[in-house]
Amino acid sequence: MAKKKQPKEQDAPALSCAECGILNCYRQSSRFPEFCLTEAVEPSELDEITSHYRGEGIDARIARASAEVEGTYYGKLTRVEEIIAFANRIGAKKIGLATCIGLSEESRIFIKVLKANGLEPYSVICKVGSVDKCEADIPDDLKIQKGTHESMCNPILQARLLNGEKTDLNVIIGLCVGHDSLFIKYSDAPVTTLITKDRLLGHNPAAALYTSGFYYKRLMEEGRNL
Repeated sequence: MAKKKQPKEQDAPALSCAECGILNCYRQSSRFPEFCLTEAVEPSELDEITSHYRGEGIDARIARASAEVEGTYYGKLTRVEEIIAFANRIGAKKIGLATCIGLSEESRIFIKVLKANGLEPYSVICKVGSVDKCEADIPDDLKIQKGTHESMCNPILQARLLNGEKTDLNVIIGLCVGHDSLFIKYSDAPVTTLITKDRLLGHNPAAALYTSGFYYKRLMEEGRNL
């Protein structure tokens, strides 16, 4: 008699670092949980990745500079100052700024700071090229001001212009969600972020998480069609 097939169990959702409360990967002062991603990495793969952080290649220089800034100035410098310290340590002289038009004044202030610290800033604003959104198949009813010329953000052109200037390090100043992704994709130089845009929260997006239990309870509502 044929053996009856057992119903297939649904795969359990994969656990990730978000479910870990031990964080043994930092100090190795405890133990790794059974689902730990560190434990799951093959030693050969980990060795290959770690090799990127050795020597004089750009990955290694960035990793060492980041660690040096963190270890030397932990809790002592603003992010503006950390970017300058990091740029100095990787030998970056020409600093490209990918700037949101809504943060032009902040960009101008940052330019003054960079110049005061011996660096060479070069800024490209997000509306460069002045291409109307309709030319990129964005319907008029998705414009902020309908029935008018409204230029699309142009992060690919921002990246290409900064590539043409041969910048050593590019800094994002408030590019929109998604536009920042495109800029990073097309930038030749390493990219870091000074300001992450959040129009409602004064460019402090973490505030929504801090207040998700009260003011921003809507973040926890299921089925919201955003």
